[in-house]
Amino acid sequence: MNSFMKYAAAALAGAAAAGSIAYAQSASAPRAVISIYRAAPGHQEALLQWLAQQDRIAVSAGVPSSQLYAHTDGDSWDYLMISPVTTDAQDAAIEAAAAKAGMPTGPKVGLELRKHIASHTDTMVVGPLTPAQMVDRYK
Repeated sequence: MNSFMKYAAAALAGAAAAGSIAYAQSASAPRAVISIYRAAPGHQEALLQWLAQQDRIAVSAGVPSSQLYAHTDGDSWDYLMISPVTTDAQDAAIEAAAAKAGMPTGPKVGLELRKHIASHTDTMVVGPLTPAQMVDRYK
């Protein structure tokens, strides 16, 4: 298993244990976005401040808070974040909340992020699910 998958699996297990992203017995499985960030040299604190600011904006728009994990040993990433998949309506609410707070919106958000990162990835996932729930999805 490569390093990314190990960390993603550990992070999802943590989110499931914390109960922050609830699983409801339904036809569609829960979904999330896993983002992995590698801060630009000397920008770890600035990146954390930016991530916290974006999370505050999302929460003010009614979106659940993201879960952040800090790297302590192993691969070269600094932060891993698990966020809910948002709807178009939630995206519009986040944009409106950011504009109201005088924060960048639209493509400027990405430009602001890139000031603080060397690299990042976003991966769409199904989960959190228990192993048994995942098996049941294939029946």
